[in-house]
Amino acid sequence: MRLGVDFGTTTTAIAIVDRGNYPIVSFINNQDDTIDFIPSVLALDGDRLVYGFDAEDAARDGALHLRSFKRLLSDASVTDASTFRLGNHSISILDALTGFLSYVAHQLRTNSSVSLLPASEPLEALVGVPAHAWSAQRFLTLEAFRRAGWDVLAMVNEPSAAGFEYTHRHAGTLNSKRTAILVYDLGGGTFDASIVSATGTLHEVMGSRGLNMIGGDDFDTVLANCLAAAAKTDSGKLGDAAWQRLLEDARTAKETLSPSTKFITVPVNGEPVTITVASFYDACTPLVEATVKAMEPLLVPDASGTSKLGGDIAGLYVVGGGSQLPLVARVLRSRFGRRVHRSPHTAASTAIGLAIGADPEAAYTVREQLSRGLGVFREREAGNLISFDTLLEPNTELAPGQALTIKRRYRAAHNIGHFRFVEYSSFDEAGVPRGDLQPYGEVIFPFDPNLHRSDIDIASIPVVRTEDGPLIEEAYIVDANGMVSVEITDLEAAFTIRRPLGRQ
Repeated sequence: MRLGVDFGTTTTAIAIVDRGNYPIVSFINNQDDTIDFIPSVLALDGDRLVYGFDAEDAARDGALHLRSFKRLLSDASVTDASTFRLGNHSISILDALTGFLSYVAHQLRTNSSVSLLPASEPLEALVGVPAHAWSAQRFLTLEAFRRAGWDVLAMVNEPSAAGFEYTHRHAGTLNSKRTAILVYDLGGGTFDASIVSATGTLHEVMGSRGLNMIGGDDFDTVLANCLAAAAKTDSGKLGDAAWQRLLEDARTAKETLSPSTKFITVPVNGEPVTITVASFYDACTPLVEATVKAMEPLLVPDASGTSKLGGDIAGLYVVGGGSQLPLVARVLRSRFGRRVHRSPHTAASTAIGLAIGADPEAAYTVREQLSRGLGVFREREAGNLISFDTLLEPNTELAPGQALTIKRRYRAAHNIGHFRFVEYSSFDEAGVPRGDLQPYGEVIFPFDPNLHRSDIDIASIPVVRTEDGPLIEEAYIVDANGMVSVEITDLEAAFTIRRPLGRQ
């Protein structure tokens, strides 16, 4: 069975490939209601982690819980060894992800609209990942799916998947002059925007921008703060338990808003509190404006200098669970006019697009780009100088389903090479990385053949300049999922060190 899986910050949605159709998989929660997602929640039931519907029930009963735990991956410093605290428990992020995705697989097989699926049939899935995700986030997502028993066909940037759904649903808006889509993807915890060029079934990402820490969860917090202020209290005065209840009630109230709603009433400490929708929207507008500002590099200036949609853009496609708030489409339509289209399945658009991409009969492909560059700091002049070399620039293109390999050769000038790799979002005119910058791994390579033995602590040996070092080849391999490995080889001694980057 082929599926599209959108592991979202607040909900996880799945669509299935079914003879040219891509229905959303529904599940039955513990109250016997049928819904089109599994909540992305975990909780402690005693000393045992529970997930999804079970976690929601435990949370209602007062158990320690964590909503939107996928947001932990947005931390640039996260690795496969990272942990988080829940009460007195230290929990591996990778183990939590694996446990949740194992739960999703079990629900799919036993408690869903496709639960007659034989146990022997593999779950073949195209998996979404935020376009602006760090490489470590990509690795952790892929590794957790694999450990949970999924057969991952590929990982696709979420806006690219939404582009598939747009083309499938709105092909008539694309023509010889308007050949691209600007996908606006506001999820529960992140925002991504991508320009996707669509030529037939080939989609090509022309550029991406995003914010890792703005999403629907932030609108919940704004609403909770507005309600608390109206009740003349705040999160500190309420205490953790009451504040969490208010956040959950605010989330529920937000999700019921329609364009005609005028007032919001939510209990605060047991007393009903009413505020106007207009006041909530006023407080939220800076968040929406921040998303528009983040995607400005994907826009073009008009004669007055105001950013607008380029003439080749067929439509601005609004997707993601966070974009269900009526304010989002209102602000975007005010700014960009009639070319704003909102997916009829905003919370499941990515899952549907992923299912389309997983369907061999649809034959959709996407040429992705790296959202960040890769560079290396090297020691020179016997360790007295540090230089930076760009290896992969941001927006480097990746061919569909193919690895990209970059090689460089040189004659070593030192006894030891110390390579400090970083991911970055931009660099200045001098070639120095700027913007988001995150360590991506280190390799210490012994250029001196006498140091190739495994019993030598290379890190403790001083770097010295040599006259006639060996011929060295560096190879950087970017796989189809955008993750990078490095191979450094002494070609004369046939000695190689291989390292996957972006993980421990």
